[in-house]
Amino acid sequence: MRFAVFADVHANLEAFRACLDHARTRGADRLVLLGDLVGYGADPAAVLDLAMEEVGRGGLALLGNHDEAAIGNGATGMNDSAAAAIAWTRGKLNETHRRFLRGLPLTIEEEGCLFVHADPSAPAKWRYVTDSETANRSLQATTAHATVCGHVHRPALYSLGETGKLIAFRPVEDAPVPLTHGRRWLGVLGAVGQPRDGNPAACYAMVDTHPMRVTWLRVPYDVVTAAAKIRAAGLPPGLAERLFVGR
Repeated sequence: MRFAVFADVHANLEAFRACLDHARTRGADRLVLLGDLVGYGADPAAVLDLAMEEVGRGGLALLGNHDEAAIGNGATGMNDSAAAAIAWTRGKLNETHRRFLRGLPLTIEEEGCLFVHADPSAPAKWRYVTDSETANRSLQATTAHATVCGHVHRPALYSLGETGKLIAFRPVEDAPVPLTHGRRWLGVLGAVGQPRDGNPAACYAMVDTHPMRVTWLRVPYDVVTAAAKIRAAGLPPGLAERLFVGR
């Protein structure tokens, strides 16, 4: 099985479509959406329509914290720009969109992989996995050979050996990493719709299960159009400006 795994689309339709097209050219068998389909960007309804189409074809989708906030469960802990975008997003969703989001799970396990939006040790708390300490906490909480999460918007990879030694890696674009047995693995995806690692290109990962390996991929997309839509919608201008620099 070859999973194309997307995290943090954030209502960026241009980035979402570009990554979908790219994943198909790379032979993806199944799409996995790790949550935060909405928030920040200007196309929440169109992104959700496309996500629902993909799920209808056999894709998998999870709930993210921005998705949860958009269906009325609050925007606790969000900064002013994020909260403003969520308030705007709520008015753009119809009941079909809300029903879809309400039905999304926090975790999914498939083919030896655990998929989750945030820290797998407490998925509903929306904690970030940003360093070796938080990665170790996450890996200690699961028995999955490979765990894949989003939420952070910056790519990272961690592995935990049988002796308890944890190693951190910085993924290299288009360089497959074998997920060897004898260790357990945690991959943190970058973002499709709002990268924050200094690279404005959309980011997703391909996870192969036979043999198990993960490959991070970057996809240029029409940033100018995505940013112009944010400005035209009256959303905070910083949400448009950051797309050009990946911060």
